[in-house]
Amino acid sequence: MSDEDFNLSMRKFLKQVGVTSQQQIEALVRSGAAGTGPLKLKAVLTAEGTDLEHVVTGEIELP
Repeated sequence: MSDEDFNLSMRKFLKQVGVTSQQQIEALVRSGAAGTGPLKLKAVLTAEGTDLEHVVTGEIELP
């Protein structure tokens, strides 16, 4: 696999993560299940067969 193929594959995966995550968060907010105040989120990235565990936390202000 070339560096270009790797970069394209990586961008495709990250785009899928971003788009589908945004859709899920928007659906949660629309359903009213998110409550009030900031929505506290955590994303965990793992890679099968490795010891990778990358955690990202954050908050989103609700309308």
